[in-house]
Amino acid sequence: MNRRRFLQLAGAALAADRFAVPAVAADRPAVDVANAPADLHLEIAPLALEIAPGKVVHTVAYNGRVPGPLIRWPEGKPIAVDVTNRSDSPEIVHWHGQWLTSQMDGAMEEGSPMIAAGATLRYAFTPQPAGFRWYHTHTYAGHDLKKGLYSGQFGCFYVEPRENPGAYDQEIFLTLHDWNAYMGGGADASMDAAYDYSTINDRMLGHGDPIRVRAGQRVLFHVLNASATVTHWLALAGHACTVIAADGNAVPRPATMPAVRLAPAERLDILVTMNRPGVWIFGETRSEIRKAGMGIVIEYEGQQGVPRWIEPPETEWDYRRFAMPSASSVTPDERIPLLFESKFEGHGEFDAWTINGKSWPKTDAVTLVTGKRYRLVMTNKSTDDHPVHLHRHTFEVAGLGGKPLSGLRKDVVVVDANTTAEIDFTASHPGPTLFHCHQQTHMDFGFMMLFRYA
Repeated sequence: MNRRRFLQLAGAALAADRFAVPAVAADRPAVDVANAPADLHLEIAPLALEIAPGKVVHTVAYNGRVPGPLIRWPEGKPIAVDVTNRSDSPEIVHWHGQWLTSQMDGAMEEGSPMIAAGATLRYAFTPQPAGFRWYHTHTYAGHDLKKGLYSGQFGCFYVEPRENPGAYDQEIFLTLHDWNAYMGGGADASMDAAYDYSTINDRMLGHGDPIRVRAGQRVLFHVLNASATVTHWLALAGHACTVIAADGNAVPRPATMPAVRLAPAERLDILVTMNRPGVWIFGETRSEIRKAGMGIVIEYEGQQGVPRWIEPPETEWDYRRFAMPSASSVTPDERIPLLFESKFEGHGEFDAWTINGKSWPKTDAVTLVTGKRYRLVMTNKSTDDHPVHLHRHTFEVAGLGGKPLSGLRKDVVVVDANTTAEIDFTASHPGPTLFHCHQQTHMDFGFMMLFRYA
């Protein structure tokens, strides 16, 4: 049974259940979840989104907007979210980067229920850990560029820490996304999807309100790459960007850079000191993508004029800049080798992706023992970079290209083409746990596997 057929059957099974309430997360206090008022309601529905005058993409979104509503919620306080599916296909919401049960996680491969067309489902869990998380659809898209993360189904979820020193003057959330104008085709069969437009939040560069700042302010940008397939490079013209957190977790060594890189699903917290009055562009460093819309205007108080772009110096992205240069002091209990390869499937089809020689759903499930620390030793023998994501756990990046490092905690890490990477995690959240590439075409065509707890 492939992923598409699994999705169809799961949706059909729920079609007769107008209000489905899955089991309550184990860490949520005993309450009457079925009858208590929801803290938040999300509605999945079609949307005609005008990203610039005369430029409209027809998509599916949350609550009639892209991105969906920003959720800010205190760490450790339970939340109940009712999701109603007004689209014509089964849907699901994944709470990316959070520690919660498999049934609440929002991945059908782990056993989370689908939401049938016309149905409502409640997610109830205790948001944790603190930091910049997000939520998004986790459905199969295949060749259909209006499904999955090609659509507008994504939003930011900020888990408020119990203590926040707030060493900044303004806080801004930015989401990056790429769009196909017709939202129904345009895929290069063997390689990747092709896009016509790009946006930050819901507008192309020059067609939305600017971000207004004052000289001397320290502005904290929370940036999410919600693209289905594209890695983006960003720079704020005339300014330096200090990365203080990655995937919602404080980095051991904040680093100041002229430009930053975000693969699909990665988040960065970037601190910028506004020390160069003017009107500037915060946008993609590659001109063709910036001209397609990937940018937003930063306007200082009292300043006017045409937004300026200054090409940043060539920047090499290396996770080591944010990590400790020594190996972790904790030795893993077990090493798990994972080999990533692709298979050419012929003209008109995407490549098939394999882990240890097998494609989902025929990949091997690895058994974990609660409390043990595991090291995934990943070897990428393909010519593509892979932003791999481990559900329901935070991992430590333990090695890149055979060189050790420590302290950098993430939930997505890019395994560059023809290189190796190692990550450590403790098996502390029992239940089926999905591991996959967050590039939509790779995930849809085989790049997934499950970890199962003994």
